[in-house]
Amino acid sequence: MIKSSRSEFIPVRGLQYHVRHWGPDNAPKIVMLHGWMDVSASFQFVVDCLKQDWHVIAPDWRGFGLTDAPHADCYWFPDYMGDLDAILQYYSPDDAVNLLGHSMGGNVVGIYAGVRPERIRKLINLEGFGMPTTTPGQAPGRYLKWLDELREAPVLRTYATQAEVAGRLQKTNPRLSDERAAFLSQHWARQNDNGRWEILGDPAHKLTSPLLYHVEEVMACWQKNTAPTLWFEADDTNVWHWMGPKPEARIEIDRRLSHIPHLRKEMIQNAGHMLHHDQPEILAEIIEQFLLE
Repeated sequence: MIKSSRSEFIPVRGLQYHVRHWGPDNAPKIVMLHGWMDVSASFQFVVDCLKQDWHVIAPDWRGFGLTDAPHADCYWFPDYMGDLDAILQYYSPDDAVNLLGHSMGGNVVGIYAGVRPERIRKLINLEGFGMPTTTPGQAPGRYLKWLDELREAPVLRTYATQAEVAGRLQKTNPRLSDERAAFLSQHWARQNDNGRWEILGDPAHKLTSPLLYHVEEVMACWQKNTAPTLWFEADDTNVWHWMGPKPEARIEIDRRLSHIPHLRKEMIQNAGHMLHHDQPEILAEIIEQFLLE
């Protein structure tokens, strides 16, 4: 059964933020944060599988879905953290929350949990590995790439039909069923005035960040997290495509995870990076067990 959601728009740091809600307002809260080039409706299948009553709060990040874009040249992790802080203050000013993030959202919540540990009751990270390690020597090339990209406005491809959008989602994730792809396509894109379907994402998200990823700074934040933390990884994750060859990347990932106190790890079988689409039943069962302990 598909559980119905409701939309709300709230002011967050000068932007109109779209926030999706499932469940009764007086139920225990779970705040869910989606990944890059995704939207809040991405969590529908997991929410459908939850057995208990929960108030699930899932915003569209800035520049995604129905949330305003800031008209910036590119996007920064600190802005996502600032938005998250404001959203938690809006919905739960006095109580610690259960916080879940997928991919980019997992990276944001992992840092945030170490910066404001008192705000987190329990933390759930779905494949938020962090970014590839960088070295200072990469800085000149990174700045140059950013400057070159600024000379031409980025664009996102459009699609002739909603079915083409669904097909695009299935190309990225072949495990995605026709039914789930059709559902997601109506939230991931919309028809424009020319009759084309355009992705609900600011093209500026495609621009390279001029700032290098300082992994040891991130690990310093992870170490400050005091909440019980549940880490999910998919057995068919695509992390190796951008973190490097599996043997070396596996060592680095395990090194990073060693910085998280109170950590429990779960490997989800027959799933890829979008594990909340591939195995929502298993994911929901483990999440609920963890939150109810």
